[in-house]
Amino acid sequence: MFKRPHYIGLGLVVVLSLTILNLPSQVVARLKLGIGSIFLPGFGLASSAHQVAGRAGDTIVPKSHLITENQVLRRENQELKIQADHTKEIDRENARLRQLLGWQQQKPWKLKLGNVILREPANWWRTVQIDLGSRDGIRINMPVLTTDGLVGRISWVSLAQSQVVLLGDPNCKVSALVQNESRVSGVIGPYGPIDGSLVSMTYLPPNANVKPGQNIVTSGNGGIFPKEIIIGKIVDARPAEFGLSTEARVKLAADLNSLEEVFVLIEK
Repeated sequence: MFKRPHYIGLGLVVVLSLTILNLPSQVVARLKLGIGSIFLPGFGLASSAHQVAGRAGDTIVPKSHLITENQVLRRENQELKIQADHTKEIDRENARLRQLLGWQQQKPWKLKLGNVILREPANWWRTVQIDLGSRDGIRINMPVLTTDGLVGRISWVSLAQSQVVLLGDPNCKVSALVQNESRVSGVIGPYGPIDGSLVSMTYLPPNANVKPGQNIVTSGNGGIFPKEIIIGKIVDARPAEFGLSTEARVKLAADLNSLEEVFVLIEK
């Protein structure tokens, strides 16, 4: 059962409804417009809030997706860095090859450029293999050099490869002379296994006036190495064979431990 206040409220609603229904149509239209102007801003605000919330939901990206994108970007960055480093290395190699070819054109000999492809594992600084063979005109005992100086000679040849025995190996002796006023000559041979950059020059005269820093070059004797190819510089000298000769240590001009390309002297 309704209480008395409820009856009163219901009666007022009925009376108000009948009153509105009996009003002229123009008055009813104005009344609707007034009521709408009160509630429409609230409806519009609710709609705008709903649209903003929808757009915000669209922009929210799952964390797993962000992690995947980050990993992809890192991988792409690493790949680009590797490509850039590779390009720099190619540029350096091209510059080195241009320098080698320019040096080759200045020499009076016929030279063929080859790449070092293998080092002897047991005694790696005394022999190397290159990618030139008999099909390239390579023969045993041909001299091998770099832009810095003499390296050694060809010791064996296959169709596509050759072995180079380097200075300092007992099987690679070279007739050489000192570039000074006396121009005394001796023989370049091994010095020792500890320092591959040093060789010995033996059979120098006992009174040979050799001093540190003097250049050592090939003498042209022996029929293998042409004359005046740089070998290195004298480090020091001492009497040998009970004072009957002089022996000198020579620092090689070419770095035999870092050979990448070499020239084979095809024709003198």
